[in-house]
Formats: sequence, structure tokens, C-alpha cells
Amino acid sequence: MSNILVYALHYEGQINKNSLGAVSEGARLAAELGGEAHALLVGDQAGEELAGPLGAYGAKKALIASGPEGLAQPVVDAMAKAITDGGYKYALFGGGLLGFEIGAGLAARLGAGVVMEVTGVRVQEGKLIAQRPILGDSAISEIEFRSPVGIVIGRLNAFEAKESGAGAAAVQRIDYELSAHAQQATMVKRGEQRGADVDIEGADIIVAGGRGLGKPEGFQLCEDLAAAFGGNAAVAATRAVVDAGWYPYAAQIGQTGKTVSPKLYLAAGISGAIQHKVGMQSSENIIAINKDSNAPIFEFCDLGIVGDLNKIVPKLTEAVKARRGA
Repeated sequence: MSNILVYALHYEGQINKNSLGAVSEGARLAAELGGEAHALLVGDQAGEELAGPLGAYGAKKALIASGPEGLAQPVVDAMAKAITDGGYKYALFGGGLLGFEIGAGLAARLGAGVVMEVTGVRVQEGKLIAQRPILGDSAISEIEFRSPVGIVIGRLNAFEAKESGAGAAAVQRIDYELSAHAQQATMVKRGEQRGADVDIEGADIIVAGGRGLGKPEGFQLCEDLAAAFGGNAAVAATRAVVDAGWYPYAAQIGQTGKTVSPKLYLAAGISGAIQHKVGMQSSENIIAINKDSNAPIFEFCDLGIVGDLNKIVPKLTEAVKARRGA
């Protein structure tokens, strides 16, 4: 029997959305392996009221370890102890930079195999096969673990959170020792990154801006259009403009940013390089506005508009307002 241990990141009394997806995926995979999915929460604020509801997403058991939540090394210590004592064959993480750091630490500590940026996992002959995009997402690599423990770290939004309707998870507190180096870092302040109010992962409509906007103030065009759509619409950006300081990192889409799949993705002044494409190509409808008729984004968008976005976007905004009666 192969049980799977899932790391459940939490903040201000809520489980991270990608962690909920990982718990759901872990439950599905564990069932196919004939085992169970268990979740691990680290933090002095984690209690039964936070851990128990993970049962609704498929976790049969929730382990709670005290300590500083949000720092990688204490989690490595706690997970290494839990994996060793519990005999877990696999550990699963939702997407995110903290998961990458923890996974790397666990791999070094346990001599485990680790695969990052995983977009899919399947069971074959009683073993997990991790699927990871390679070559700019133009091909999929399948990885089978040869090590005693396999660590799977998903790409952002790779695993869908699904409520199974099951009851609360059994909650168990575990003890572990903090390693010397895990005590060297202190959490001064924990909070979301600047621009965290930009909810691009859950938005139905995304208006994204690139270097074609010309200057930081150009994002006002995108914000006005998103506001005109109303409801669940958000503004996003490419890596180039984020690196230039034009827009918050939390709104970055692409290979080194977030992966989204809205109903409508409107790209203003975005060339459509492969690094950006991998973060938004699963959008239901893609509309691109660019003055360069040879821009790569026109090769995969559903509707392409060649022209000056400074003239087109304001007219589109007014048209949306008129249609909605705003």
C-alpha cells in the first residue's frame, strides 16, 4: 500500500488553493495505488478547525506540526520526520516557490527523487508517473521514480481542488526536532506580495499588458477595460514589464509567473513569446491587439487585431460599457 503525504500551505486561517488541489490529486492517486492521502500542516496557528475540513478534499488524516509556518527549513524537518515514520512513498505539493524550496530540501535530506513543474500524474503498474513539460512546453517528459521516496511538485493551477463530500480528516499532532540551520531564519513579517489583490488565477476575464503599452501609465488602459467588464475581471502582465517595475509581480503570467485559464484572455501589446504562452494558452478565448502583424501571438490567438492599442483599447472599453449599460 502506498500512502501519499501532501503539504498543505495555509495563511490567515485558510488553506492555499493550490494545496487544496494537491490534496484532491493526492487522494485520487492514492486511491488508485490502494493507499490513502494524508496532509501535513506546519504552524502554531494550525488546529483541528483548519486541518479537519481537508477530509472534504480526500485527506483521510491530517498531521499537524508546530513551528513557524512560511519558512522552508522547518517544514523540511517536519516532513522528513513524517515521511520516515509514516513510511510514505510519495510526497505531493501544489505549485509555488515555497514548495520548490521544500521539495529540494527533502530530496537532499532523504535521498529522494524530485520532479518540479508537474502538470499531470498518472498511475502505472502500481507506481506514479509524473508528467512535466519540456522544451518550452512543446513536449511532455514522463518521469518514473527509482528512489525510495518520490516528490512531486505541481505547476501553479495544475491540480484542481475537488470536494469529495467525505467527512472530516482524522487529526493527529506530530513531534519533530528543528535542525540547527532551520533555527537561523526568523519570520519578521509574513504577508502577500505587492499586488496580491490582483486575483488573476481565479478571474474569468483577464486583460493583460505587455511592453507594447509603452510605459507604466499604459496599464491604465488595461485597468479601465477590466473595470468595464465588471465582475470577475483582472489585469495581468508579462515578465518584461514586471521586471521593469511597471506592474506587480503577483500579476505576472508565464513560465516564471502564474498559469491561468480564464474564459477570455485579452492581450494588449504582448508579442506572445513561448515563455508567456505557456502561462495562458489554455484560455478558452484569446484576443490579441498588437501593431506588429508578425507578432507570434497571432499564430495561436482566436481573434487578432492589428493596430494601435492606444486607440483600440479605449474604444473597446466604451463599447463594453455601452453593451453592459454602464
